[in-house]
Amino acid sequence: MKKLLSVLLVGVIGLSLFTGCAAKGTDDKTIIVGASPTPHAEILKVAAEVLKEDGYTLEIKEFTDYVQPNLTLESKELDANFFQHLPYLEDFNVKNGTKLVSAGAIHYEPLGVYPGKIKTLDAIVDGTTIAIPNDTTNEARALLLLETLGLIKLDPNAGLAATPKDIIENPKNIAIKELEAAQLARSLPDVDLAVINGNFALQAGLNVDKDAIAKEEKDSLAAKTYANIIAVRAGDENSPKTLALMKALKSDKVKTYIEQTYQGAVVPMF
Repeated sequence: MKKLLSVLLVGVIGLSLFTGCAAKGTDDKTIIVGASPTPHAEILKVAAEVLKEDGYTLEIKEFTDYVQPNLTLESKELDANFFQHLPYLEDFNVKNGTKLVSAGAIHYEPLGVYPGKIKTLDAIVDGTTIAIPNDTTNEARALLLLETLGLIKLDPNAGLAATPKDIIENPKNIAIKELEAAQLARSLPDVDLAVINGNFALQAGLNVDKDAIAKEEKDSLAAKTYANIIAVRAGDENSPKTLALMKALKSDKVKTYIEQTYQGAVVPMF
């Protein structure tokens, strides 16, 4: 009986070691990326086809907020994430003590001003309500867009940290309503206008070229500053997985997909 148990135990240990080796081998060729559903996860699905040709399997985990994908990457549950621009990542690192970096820019999503109760900029009157994202970098970006349109003037020292408190001129007494970025599209029936991030606009069936009454231009400084990046942990910028992922995302197949699918709402940066 003891001999039988010993044989069985050796067999189990041997199987465990074999399984562990097999899992490790598989993990070396499996890239796990966190992403917003639209357009990031959609773009990644095309990149997965390119990665497959290079022997990699891409596993996509979808997130609907701007916090968990970074925390999950920091905790090593992801190999990378794809949902944010560099100013947001740098601000997140400062506030959360994370050590995440950019592996490179992939695309740009123009921020747009979308009609709610009013349909044109000319219809803005005293007390008009405009909703904007409430996270630090996107809020500043939205305010800078409103300044570009001549609706407000910001303290020039505020820069990318601007908040409504930095508005120094507001001739039409525009009421700025700060909301979570994911809620902006749903707020349109309740506000006059809303400044919405590209990915959330797409999820709501809105296209910046067709539906927005104003937008950031693709040749602007904002396009370079707010390009969406692949984020990884510091030190992993040149890992085999990161290099393979970046190669796939910058392939002709992905570029063609972005241009044909989003028609200006998402702009390749390569």
